[in-house]
Amino acid sequence: MRKSNTDFKAPASPFPLLPLRRGVLFPGTAITLPMGRKQSLELVNHLEPNAIIGVGVQRDPQVLNPGVADLFPVGTYARVRQIMRNGSREARIVVEGLGRFTLENVVQTEPYWMAAGKPAVEVPGDPVEASALAEALVESLRELGSAGSEDLADLLSEPAGDPGLLADRVASALGLGAEREIELLLNLDIVQRLRDVAARLAEAKVAGEVKSKIDSEVRKEFTKGQREAILREQLRAIKKELGDEDEDSGSSLRRRIEEAGLPDEAKKVAERELARLEGMNQMQAEHGVIRNYLELIASLPWSKRADGVVDIAKMSEKLDADHFGLDDVKKRLLEHLAVLKVTGNTKATILCLFGPPGVGKTSLGQSVADALGRPFVRVALGGVRDEAEIRGHRRTYVGALPGRVLHALKTAKVKNPVFLLDEIDKMGVGWGGSPEAALLEVLDPEQNKTFQDHYLELPFDLSEVLFICTANQIDGLSAPLRDRLEIIELSGYTLDEKFAIAKKHLIPKALKEHGIAEEMLSVSDDALRAVVGSYTREAGVRQLQRQITKLCRALVLELERHPEMKSDKFVIAEKDLSKYLGKIRFFDEVAERTSVPGVATGLAWTPVGGSILFIETSRMRGKGRIEITGQLGDVMKESARAALSYVRSNAEKLGVDPEFMDKQDLHIHIPAGGVPKDGPSAGVTMFTALTSLLTGSKVRSDTAMTGEVTLRGRVLPVGGIKEKVLAAHRAGMKRVILPKKNERDIDDVPEEAKKDLTFFFAEDMSEVLAAALDHDAPMPSASNGDAQPPALV
Repeated sequence: MRKSNTDFKAPASPFPLLPLRRGVLFPGTAITLPMGRKQSLELVNHLEPNAIIGVGVQRDPQVLNPGVADLFPVGTYARVRQIMRNGSREARIVVEGLGRFTLENVVQTEPYWMAAGKPAVEVPGDPVEASALAEALVESLRELGSAGSEDLADLLSEPAGDPGLLADRVASALGLGAEREIELLLNLDIVQRLRDVAARLAEAKVAGEVKSKIDSEVRKEFTKGQREAILREQLRAIKKELGDEDEDSGSSLRRRIEEAGLPDEAKKVAERELARLEGMNQMQAEHGVIRNYLELIASLPWSKRADGVVDIAKMSEKLDADHFGLDDVKKRLLEHLAVLKVTGNTKATILCLFGPPGVGKTSLGQSVADALGRPFVRVALGGVRDEAEIRGHRRTYVGALPGRVLHALKTAKVKNPVFLLDEIDKMGVGWGGSPEAALLEVLDPEQNKTFQDHYLELPFDLSEVLFICTANQIDGLSAPLRDRLEIIELSGYTLDEKFAIAKKHLIPKALKEHGIAEEMLSVSDDALRAVVGSYTREAGVRQLQRQITKLCRALVLELERHPEMKSDKFVIAEKDLSKYLGKIRFFDEVAERTSVPGVATGLAWTPVGGSILFIETSRMRGKGRIEITGQLGDVMKESARAALSYVRSNAEKLGVDPEFMDKQDLHIHIPAGGVPKDGPSAGVTMFTALTSLLTGSKVRSDTAMTGEVTLRGRVLPVGGIKEKVLAAHRAGMKRVILPKKNERDIDDVPEEAKKDLTFFFAEDMSEVLAAALDHDAPMPSASNGDAQPPALV
């Protein structure tokens, strides 16, 4: 027999509190409790065996952080008998109920719950009557015998003892259900509690007799080969005998479907499938298929919406706090949301953030969701090559699943989340069809109101979803898909922007992730600029973040090796970078490469941002052959031949020997031969390099250029001007030569880059040569066989 609830000393108030979502702990009983909430796990970490805590009962099991209003006013003092840990996120404890207490207040919720309370004052009533009721309760247990549970049978082997404690133990063993157990826990009148438990025991006795009768009838109806359906038939027989329909999983599913707010068409289909499910044997294979289908219908947010309000000021503040720069992109996002707020029209152009990696495309979507107060759902489309990934599989297939769109909405639990389709340009085409084609309906505001997934086969309204797509390059997207997207281009960051991002965002974030106080580590401005310029060279800031993380890791290791230094403040200067980050990775090699005639610096666009490239030319004795190397595409090879044709046709004007091809071979090479290259924008650079080689004039080392050139020497406009100019700025260039018709594109270049660069706009190749060649450099002597320099105005 366990000790009476009076044989312990109540803990002083406040005491640790453990709220139970489900179940009741009665005095005189022991139960095992799984622990999963953060506060519960923290409580386990602070407990010792035999510690006394308070165990309360929540009114609503869905509440994660209950207060005093969320708990019933009576709980149970409990002794911790055993603690079992399973990793850092899961634990179990065995507790023994000691006595009731009345809850006065929850005084603490972090790091675990603490409560103020005092022992409950129970009403003993007439001791003679209580003793008689206890004896009657024991007699009923004997009559119940084997028809009861094992817990009830165990009570017969122990003396009755305290009547109130006996009532609690019998109530715990009966398994009465949550509502009745809570009623008994709240009942402080011992005599009344004994009467209630005796009544419940009598009901259990009758139920046991009925169960025996039902078992006998069911066994007569089924053969040995039909035993797999015995549980379902027993349930039906119980309902028939009691004349009651207890809530089972089928009725629970029906209630969820009724509460889902289905449109008429979906409601008809759900009711038809639910009727089939209720009339079907659970062992049939189709039972699971229909059940899963109805579970999906009940789980989708047909009518649930997030309550977030479009607040333009809050949105602007959030975007500025999370992202430095990107003013044009932020403005476009604010315009888009302002239209949604004013018109209330959920149909809008689908935004596509297009730019190199690491510039903040994905995090912009997260910031928009946070500012709107809507759930954020990210669907990674990189590598997807099956149409069923978007629209789902038909239910006739084994293992059929809904598509990613519906699955993400099921996770979001509202029909108007912020939906990020990440890496939309990385989708492929496989034997299962084109996922890009499947997205046409999803991303069309005129069609997605009735989007149909193959698995659901019902129209679902996607018009309230705020879709944001991201891509690194859009050239490969099909024309119909691009027509549905409004492209917002994100260019790379300038050096000053990277410096500001690192100082304002990356360093504080890295310090927090590595458990370093902000006042413990300081990176000097010179050191940070050196990290930006000498250890990273990218359009975004992802590599910069890795270098800063590397600094933090090195500091953490240093502190672990020398604990006495934990109170010191570390200042990382530029001279310390080699110790923590290794050797410098990037050098300014432009001047070295362009120090001889025949080499020019060009600008190129890549999916990861702009970059510079060098065009190298060389000549040797031969018979007029031309060699073009560097893994070049057909367009770039044609540009090289066009440049050579222009030089030959204008040889006298340029000051070049008209017969130079009769006795010489030419070789044009673009380094980084392992990287494929193509496009027409290198024509100006190739022409300049050839002219420099054949005239002996050097190309200015501080000048980069881009542009397409015709056979007549006209300079044509090209794309990617902003990225190319930023690449020149990152490489330390001072002068940039651009086509005249690209002059308007300079407005998109950040002011920081424009003030450090001088721009030359050319319509003809003579203007390019005038700006690019270093006319003050000494020329080789005529004895070397080189032509004289051109006469340039």
